[in-house]
Amino acid sequence: MDLIVARNRDDLVKARAGGEVALVPTMGALHEGHRSLIRLARARADQVVVSIFVNPLQFGPTEDFSRYPRTFDADLEVCRSEGVGVVFHPSAEDMYHPDRQVSLLSGRMGEIVEGASRPGHFDGVLTVVLKLFNLVQPHVAIFGQKDAQQLALIRRMVADLDVPVEIVGAPTVREPDGLALSSRNRYLSAADRQVALALSRALREGAAEPAPSRIRAAAQQVLDAAGPELDVDYLVLVDPATFTEVEESHTGEAVLAVAARVGGTRLIDNVTLTLNPV
Repeated sequence: MDLIVARNRDDLVKARAGGEVALVPTMGALHEGHRSLIRLARARADQVVVSIFVNPLQFGPTEDFSRYPRTFDADLEVCRSEGVGVVFHPSAEDMYHPDRQVSLLSGRMGEIVEGASRPGHFDGVLTVVLKLFNLVQPHVAIFGQKDAQQLALIRRMVADLDVPVEIVGAPTVREPDGLALSSRNRYLSAADRQVALALSRALREGAAEPAPSRIRAAAQQVLDAAGPELDVDYLVLVDPATFTEVEESHTGEAVLAVAARVGGTRLIDNVTLTLNPV
């Protein structure tokens, strides 16, 4: 079946096929990590819809909305090669009414960790994701674990608002040197990239330790050793459901998450750990 490009609501309605639908929301600049999401979606549904929309609501006034990579023609080839049925590629005018007044609030969990560094970011994420759910009407939606707090908030939104969509998290895909795949990696110079490797190295060193205090200390030591070229925003060990810091006695899963700026590029990464197993 030929790939259909839907650019507005009417196109999307016409493109809908029977059976179960899986949605893969993206902002484009697709890479191997996105391919892994699409492959998982294909295994879960009869039709795969990939949205490509750089959402202005989730960018702050000093962030990189204007220079965020837009590679639509290359993205279409990725989708075509992966057997995607529909690409939904609306404009901002198609997505948001000019007199829009209602948005979602992400609550306390949206104001901590990543949300503390990017005020309003998760409000914009949840607003666009809910709109995509309403427009596409998927049975299942696939999100990457690299954006762990985003994934947790989307799961909370679905639970709190009784949204009839199954949320599936997919493992982070990494480059051979350990750097988590990101559309923003293309901004890194060769020197910046070497500095950026401290993020994944810090997560590995932290994950090798048995207790929260030692996990944080081991990861922090790696970040400190990277020098001033690595501007660390946060390093946290949190509960994956609430993103609040875990206590030393915490049992079960925890997320070790880091964000830092290298040159002019802000990167995030995380790893899921199991603490104090019974």
